[in-house]
Amino acid sequence: MNKVTDTGLTDKNATNADPIEIDRFNDWADGWWNPDGEMKALHKLNPLRADYIDQRVAVSGKTCLDIGCGGGLLSEALAIRGATVTGIDLAPASLAVARQHAEDSGVEITYLEIAAEQLAEERPGEFDLVTCLEVLEHVPDPAQLIACCARLVRPGGDVIFSTINRNAKSFTMAIVGAEYVLGLVPKGTHEYAKFIRPGELDDWARRAGLRIQDLTGMHYWPVTGSFSVGGNVDVNYYAHFHTREQA
Repeated sequence: MNKVTDTGLTDKNATNADPIEIDRFNDWADGWWNPDGEMKALHKLNPLRADYIDQRVAVSGKTCLDIGCGGGLLSEALAIRGATVTGIDLAPASLAVARQHAEDSGVEITYLEIAAEQLAEERPGEFDLVTCLEVLEHVPDPAQLIACCARLVRPGGDVIFSTINRNAKSFTMAIVGAEYVLGLVPKGTHEYAKFIRPGELDDWARRAGLRIQDLTGMHYWPVTGSFSVGGNVDVNYYAHFHTREQA
């Protein structure tokens, strides 16, 4: 028995993915690049995501792995900033959209339909930077995915996560507000039980050999319809981790 956490994954080689989540993102695939569609919140947020990553890591010239790349919004933003990007996802319809948009835009990105676990077995320590944004709260075993990120990044490299805190405020804002009141994301996108407290994320990351460098919040302002990065981590937040150099 090789139980990783209490989430039910007992086989270290099992794919850490929820088929319902994959089907949902396949259904939404055609809307990935529609700024007024299901992904409209990501379109507003994406420049800030890319800015945060670039400010923390300086992506130009670096090899970057974007886990859960979806239709390629973040992958393209990082590639345009000079990174050599590989994007992976398990939703084939989303990957088809990502490939077509990159081709139409003249942006060179490698997209693969492969699980992070398999890639970690095949290409450990290959990437300068691993990004895993808005993914941890959608997988059965987030600790296992964090461990995969740590295996995929090179010694001295960087890993950046974004996810949602778990508390009454985050339930009110990320589910009730974002899904049912403001319509920022489709209803049913998130499950409160899968939200992750920063302390939990840090604990899993430490066990995987990662050390935190920065923790900051992301906030939506309904009056202006805009996002900002910085401040408290009560709801959405970013976490930047660094790996140790080899001895």
